[in-house]
Amino acid sequence: MPDTIFAKIIRREIPADIVYEDDLCLAFRDVAPQAPTHVLVIPKQLIPRLSESTPEDTPLLGHLLATVAIVARDLGLADTGYRIVMNNGDDGGQTVDHLHIHILGGRSMQWPPG
Repeated sequence: MPDTIFAKIIRREIPADIVYEDDLCLAFRDVAPQAPTHVLVIPKQLIPRLSESTPEDTPLLGHLLATVAIVARDLGLADTGYRIVMNNGDDGGQTVDHLHIHILGGRSMQWPPG
């Protein structure tokens, strides 16, 4: 696995405030939160970005979305709502080449997002 900051978090080389973990993914609080609750859900398997996923990744991608729902519920966001964001590539705002889903909540979200 390339040496991204997320790979280092998975390997426990960099500390993170982990809120959920299973065999396939890890969820932790963002160090630069953009909302009162801002958590990242990442696969333990490297997929650099959504556009590089393959049909074989479909079960993992589904698992990530199901995990988002679990984590959001555990964080108390299910009743009031939350936003999920997955950036893809430079123009999409992706800064780490390891697929990740942002869970943003704890305040009202505006549209358009930017």
